[in-house]
Amino acid sequence: MSQSTPAQPAYAGSLTREQVVAWRNAIFVIFALPGMAIASWVSRLPAARDALQLGPAQVGLLIFGIAAGSIIGLVASSHIIAKLGAVATITWGMILTAAGLTVAGIGATVGPSFVVAFAGLLVFGAASGITDVAMNVSGAANERALGRAIMPVFHAFFSFGTMIGAGLGALAELARVPIAIHLAIVAMVVVVVVLASRRFVQSEHLIEEDGRPVADDDHSKTWRGRLAIWKDPRTLLIGVLVLAAAFAEGSANDWLAIASVDGHGVANATGAVIFGIFVTAMTVGRLTGVFLLDRFGRVPVLRGSFLLAGIGLLVFIFVPNVPIAIAGAVLWGLGSALGFPIGMSAAADDPKTAAARVSAVATIGYFAFLVGPPVIGLLGQYVGVIHALLVTLVLAAIGALVAGAAREPARRRSAPIDNFDDPQVAP
Repeated sequence: MSQSTPAQPAYAGSLTREQVVAWRNAIFVIFALPGMAIASWVSRLPAARDALQLGPAQVGLLIFGIAAGSIIGLVASSHIIAKLGAVATITWGMILTAAGLTVAGIGATVGPSFVVAFAGLLVFGAASGITDVAMNVSGAANERALGRAIMPVFHAFFSFGTMIGAGLGALAELARVPIAIHLAIVAMVVVVVVLASRRFVQSEHLIEEDGRPVADDDHSKTWRGRLAIWKDPRTLLIGVLVLAAAFAEGSANDWLAIASVDGHGVANATGAVIFGIFVTAMTVGRLTGVFLLDRFGRVPVLRGSFLLAGIGLLVFIFVPNVPIAIAGAVLWGLGSALGFPIGMSAAADDPKTAAARVSAVATIGYFAFLVGPPVIGLLGQYVGVIHALLVTLVLAAIGALVAGAAREPARRRSAPIDNFDDPQVAP
């Protein structure tokens, strides 16, 4: 690690301002990669469904592979991070994510084979779950170094990645590029970019609330200590909040393209475009969410977000006019933007237990991805996929009720980077 000079004062312990900003920029890029990967798969899901000749319930089972793998990865993540550190975990997690994506593409193209596609998605989900916790832990440490809320911007870059993935997926669909070739190219890009970015990412152990290195405690030293975090009521409530937010976001990731095709009668390529519009709205919501959080705080922003998502869902489901339904998808996307990143920030409020808490909260949240696809798929078998999305409204209401658990700590330190508003530093 380079040493600071008199012209470049040290911030956040032994890090220079330039190192903190380079770390932030690398996390921006790393957050975009899994977004691009998942959107690349989702945008080709209608084509994969057709190739595999699946009904709604079978599509739900296929998507279940990602969710099941994610739960396995999330449960193991805090222990892996404790052993390897966040940087190495991010690197190997993204490499395995790319491998799983490639196998899923082969299963949807060669044969096609449901078993191969499911196996690929299982690996993809497990690796993505591990990576998700590691990059949120690293992002939270960087947020403490910067001294201001920035987690929604990190997640906005996830959304930028989904925009890129959805756009490339729509183009690949229009050009009739085989799913296997499309996803293999995306996987190669993921591996190359994460290897280029990792050298700028600092250890998550460098930053405590007062800028000193984080001291280890029982939560980071032992399995029992890390698992003890599950007894904390606030952790569990934040987990429920993240579950509700994940369901609002995940139901769109899994089913919006198909609901648009089946419920509103649009073409497969148009369904991919509508999904792209949704993730664009989420991106806008996350970029503007930083300013809303600074002005109003976490709890009012969360409750307003869940209300907006509910209104958008109702419009998308019940208005038969396609342009108005797309407007509903925009509201749905804006309302789904902030719940997950705010929950991750809240889980990481205490740097000593950040990895354990983020892992626990993310595990609870990802149960939305575990139960959501088969539930919506089974309901869709009887009432249609678009009307099955009504179950998302119930979770949104629960999320609004438990939003108080994410309230900011009473004391926050001042920003170590005192000129963060400089255009070269601000996001």
